[in-house]
Amino acid sequence: MGVFSSQKTETVVLSVGGSLVVPNGGIDIDFLKKMNVFIRSQIKDKQRRFLIVIGGGRTARHYRDAAKDVIGTITDEDLDWIGIHATRLNAHIFRTIFQDIAHPRIIENYDRKLRNWNEPIAIGSGWKPGWSTDYCSVVLARDYNASVIINLSNIDYVFDKDPSVFKDAKKITKTTWSYFEKLVPKEWKPGTNAPFDPVASQLAKRLGTMVIVANGKNFSNLNKILSGENFKGTVITNYRIDASFYDKEYYEGKKIEYKMPLTRSFLGNVFIEIVNFYRAFWIKLFINPKNVLDIGSGTGKLIKYLRRLGIEAYGIEISTYALESAEKETRPFIRKGDIGKIPYDNDSFDLVVSFDVLEHIERSKIKKAAEEAIRVSRKLVLHKIY
Repeated sequence: MGVFSSQKTETVVLSVGGSLVVPNGGIDIDFLKKMNVFIRSQIKDKQRRFLIVIGGGRTARHYRDAAKDVIGTITDEDLDWIGIHATRLNAHIFRTIFQDIAHPRIIENYDRKLRNWNEPIAIGSGWKPGWSTDYCSVVLARDYNASVIINLSNIDYVFDKDPSVFKDAKKITKTTWSYFEKLVPKEWKPGTNAPFDPVASQLAKRLGTMVIVANGKNFSNLNKILSGENFKGTVITNYRIDASFYDKEYYEGKKIEYKMPLTRSFLGNVFIEIVNFYRAFWIKLFINPKNVLDIGSGTGKLIKYLRRLGIEAYGIEISTYALESAEKETRPFIRKGDIGKIPYDNDSFDLVVSFDVLEHIERSKIKKAAEEAIRVSRKLVLHKIY
């Protein structure tokens, strides 16, 4: 399973950038028509519910600029209120488009939850000065138990710097809130242009909310996100190497990041077996080590095949669920342990490997993890990063 399951009704939070609704040339009718068709098909075919929060777009910017031109200096609070009223206008057009299936009241006060919300859609606008509608979307995700926010804007990815200025800017497919906070301003200012506003980022980080930043005009890509397929976009979340994250839901595929495979399916399990046999075979053929340590060994699939090929293979794994789920033939060779403090002596293994582990580690801890792998290896270290 991916982030979104077809087994029950999912509540999806969409934070729709106002620039999609009102770009430079006025209201984008084509976008609204496509959004109308897409949302209705998701409700009909997938039984989803949507909380949709709309930004102010160029309407907000035009009105703020006009006020400045007339009276000059304006307080940030007044500028924010102009933007908030622009979001309410945009929210009203959305509520009108979906009037037959949307809650009749637009969410403007996020201190109160909707009473008797039975409709498949509810629309939200701006709330108070001090943040953008991104913050409102995080509050809704918290209050309505949505684990993911899809932030729709006019960009395909978050970049490490402004791609319109720096030709060497690199797209980011997955990152942590700690790193993302370094890319955006520390404080909110009216009209701040950021993929996700700083105040909203702080709250999402504190709550552990996942945000996917994607291009709102690419509806086929949006469908891939909701269908658990590979997609274009940036995933921002709190990646933590601790046992609480790597539980039953993780290993059954419900907690997945950029790629969302169907790990519980028969074909998915066969694929995992084939991948681990393939890895073991090539390790035997090209390296042929006496012994191997698999860091983040999961349920021990690689260890199983390495041992069947005559290699003394061991593993460390942080997840209690994975340890308990390991097959009988491999369970004795897996120890509970953390990559930051590997429970083996120096120079214990010919080869130390990790597959898709380092990308889950906070950047500040990667150096220590690499040093630990080197410490227990007497010959080779192999890290494969997703």
